[in-house]
Amino acid sequence: MKEVKDKKQTDKQSAKKKTGVKVSQSGKAYITATFNNTLVTITNDKGETISWSSAGARGFKGTRKSTPYAATVAVEDAAKKAVEKGLKSVEVYVKGPGSGRDSALRAIKAAGISISLIGDVTPIPHNGPRAKKKRRV
Repeated sequence: MKEVKDKKQTDKQSAKKKTGVKVSQSGKAYITATFNNTLVTITNDKGETISWSSAGARGFKGTRKSTPYAATVAVEDAAKKAVEKGLKSVEVYVKGPGSGRDSALRAIKAAGISISLIGDVTPIPHNGPRAKKKRRV
């Protein structure tokens, strides 16, 4: 019986996979700045996530999550993790109308990552949904 228990333990130990994302020197940073939060995801060229962070994950709650300072802290956290793994330059894609857009870019630069491109990928409707009917008085 002891042998069976030992075998189960080794199976459990070997079942855990070590997920290693290959990090090249260049990557992409996706910043989503909403009215309530700022989300940052840094990926390699293939799109595999290297690091991520958000204002909420850094401990900000409520209305403080939507501040430029909270965005700076979140981006610095994600960028620091990415630099440790060997990232040197990024293409930045910013989405959303939030107040953390500009401060997020400054934080990437301050973390020692060079920015090769800045793109705004905020979705804009070409015509949008049907408008409300006209008000009759």
